[in-house]
Amino acid sequence: MCVAAVAWRAHPDWPLVVAGNRDEFHARASAPLARWEDGSGVIAGRDLVGGGTWLGVTDSGRFTLVTNYRVPEGAQPGRPSRGVLVTDLLEGRTSEPVETMNPFNLVEVAGGAARFLTNYPHTETRALTPGIHGLSNGGFDLPWPKTRAVEQAVARWLDAGSEDLSPLFDALRVERPDRRTARMEDGPEPRFAPVFIRDFVYGTRCSTVLVLSRSGQGRIVERSFASDGSVSGEVTVAFEWPAAALP
Repeated sequence: MCVAAVAWRAHPDWPLVVAGNRDEFHARASAPLARWEDGSGVIAGRDLVGGGTWLGVTDSGRFTLVTNYRVPEGAQPGRPSRGVLVTDLLEGRTSEPVETMNPFNLVEVAGGAARFLTNYPHTETRALTPGIHGLSNGGFDLPWPKTRAVEQAVARWLDAGSEDLSPLFDALRVERPDRRTARMEDGPEPRFAPVFIRDFVYGTRCSTVLVLSRSGQGRIVERSFASDGSVSGEVTVAFEWPAAALP
């Protein structure tokens, strides 16, 4: 399970703000946020098993975020990596046909425009409208309480007019589930209902916040967690988008 909120052209001073949690098996090897040294210009963490990433940005003006779409049969082995799809989009390459991948939700920003892409229940792509959009492991903008909680935190941060990212990280650390979750037939299982999942086997591995100013100055911050929920590291990387990449 993962959860994220993307504010796209929702504020005149901040054309892009992203806050989200990556939930994964703690045993799955990952590298923390960094500027990749392969010359690609990608700034992201890295899945050392699948080889791709779950969220990343480039200085050329690209951003991509993916969440899996949870289905009853689960992910099918042997299919092309959704993480590699993110890497391909960040680097401007054509990837495997999305129809062959396990179900996902994806937001991409490139060339001053943003779009939403999914391959479940069928392949669909559409322009992202200005506003704050939530992604988790169900339908796009599905009003799961955990998703709405992160959306509302981003809205409050934009309204506050402060550059302090602490309120966003605080919102991503909430471990108590919203009581409304129990009334949602298509909502997450109770153990996945909180924004932050503390579990020794499968839980929140990192929280990421990205902010991009109207001038093109940006920063991305990743806070990582150990299996007991304690903070295990924090990385901040600054980046800058060219004027042509700004909305």
